[in-house]
Amino acid sequence: MENSVKMQKAAAIIIYIAVAFALVVLVICPIVSIFARSIITDGHLDWSNVAALFSDSEYFQTIGNSLLLGLSVTAVTTVVALPLAYIFSRTSFAKAKWMDVVFMIPFMTPPYISAMGWTRFLGRNGFLQQLLPFITNSQDFLYSFWGLTLIMTFNAFPFMFTLMKNAMLNVPSSLDEAGAVCGGGFFYRLRKIFAPMMLGNYAIAAILVFIRTIGEYGTPAVIGLQMSPAFYVFATSIQKYTTVAPINFGMSAMLSVVLTILCFALWLIQNHLTEKKTYKVVSGKGVRVSYKKMPLWGSILAIAYIVIVLLLAVGVPYFSVVATSLFKTVSGGLSADNLTFENYIELFESGGRGVNAILASLFLAVTSATIASILGTIICTFSRRRKNRLYKAPEAVGMLPEMLPAIVLVVGIMLFWNALYKVLPLYNTLGIMVVAYVAIFLPYSIQYVTSAYTQFSDSLPLAGRIMGGSKSYVFRRITFPLLLKGIVTGWMMIFIISFRELVTATLLSPTNTLVVSTYIWRQFEQGHSQLAMCMAVICLIITVGALLVVKVLTERKKR
Repeated sequence: MENSVKMQKAAAIIIYIAVAFALVVLVICPIVSIFARSIITDGHLDWSNVAALFSDSEYFQTIGNSLLLGLSVTAVTTVVALPLAYIFSRTSFAKAKWMDVVFMIPFMTPPYISAMGWTRFLGRNGFLQQLLPFITNSQDFLYSFWGLTLIMTFNAFPFMFTLMKNAMLNVPSSLDEAGAVCGGGFFYRLRKIFAPMMLGNYAIAAILVFIRTIGEYGTPAVIGLQMSPAFYVFATSIQKYTTVAPINFGMSAMLSVVLTILCFALWLIQNHLTEKKTYKVVSGKGVRVSYKKMPLWGSILAIAYIVIVLLLAVGVPYFSVVATSLFKTVSGGLSADNLTFENYIELFESGGRGVNAILASLFLAVTSATIASILGTIICTFSRRRKNRLYKAPEAVGMLPEMLPAIVLVVGIMLFWNALYKVLPLYNTLGIMVVAYVAIFLPYSIQYVTSAYTQFSDSLPLAGRIMGGSKSYVFRRITFPLLLKGIVTGWMMIFIISFRELVTATLLSPTNTLVVSTYIWRQFEQGHSQLAMCMAVICLIITVGALLVVKVLTERKKR
């Protein structure tokens, strides 16, 4: 018995060391590489990148563009999301639970696909001009700052909508009723009672939308780079300095450092707001939420607003993508004799580049999701079962990528593994993409497994131990089955996002190797928009299908 306990402790120490080493390689070393490369050149300190950052107007313009875009998208997202959150949390519309899935479709749609759909709709001789010939300058709005802002808003608003809706559902109706009893009108109660209680949650949602916007690559690359002059932001500038001659890894690293510092500062503000500026409205007494019955005119306005938002966020991009995928020729436009399924047949031709891209994406998505899920489960198990803070450190390190835009970590991975190429030639292989996906999406696994751990009491594993079961037996027969839904849900989320990931594939995919995202990107750039949209449709079907599976698993978990 004593030998068995010693062996288990030794195995735990070995696993802990292996996990710690993996996290150092996956997360710590790439982040350190970014900071080091920004001020070190050929083994010597080099402050030229820092000097250029503060002296060259081009870099100031990039930073200014990013901040301005982040603020504008956050402001417009607020206008779109807050009314929807109120409608679906405090009125009779809240009973339509199926709408939660509908509003998540824009969020789960890859931003670059939505942007490509909008270019087909608003571009020169696009669908809008074909349907309404008197509109001749829609492309001027498309390739403008506010066009870029609006398109990014339709991809970001579901995030704020979901967060604020959940926060509003936690506010007891008794507070609003008390204000009404004291004579307060609807707008007075909204301004004096409801809004102050939502301020902390809104600030958190706004900060997260802002961070997501300034780190976004797809939409600024599709729309912003076509503006005159080109509208560069952090992500597109970092990509330019990393892949376009003359390559400047130093400045790419420096912009990544600036973006990292900015994001960390905003995350600290978010944590402060979470701890200090939110109201505790949920107690042991429970929360009663009564849904207001809207007057007829209010219901009509609400329905009209919902339809307009969904039409712009889902209808326009999906219509454009699907219609273009069925065209014989783009110039043929919207006509029955210009529709065909031959593009899909060509996409799935045996041995074709399209099939190979799908297979490569499936391999990367399945492999990275599996590795990240295993690693995330081990990390969470150590964190939950061990009280020593040393065992909780891997969880904190594993969550670091959540605070960084993907392009920052990808640049760090490029720098770190490129330096190790002579020792371990992983760079320029599919292996480096698996490493990047695991590092970037590991927080999803940790979050879902941690959530699963909170769903059951520690008394269940303890009961197994009291009945004589070993730690491994208890984990295998009690703990793991209870965690399984969380693990599978996390796996599915990682699969969804990694299957259509763009920025990682753009920077790290091996030469002459295409995945779904780079296939779409290259076909679109080369003018073969029908094939690009065919692949986009396949990507959307897989993404939305996987989202529905996640929704079903989540609902079963709640029961």
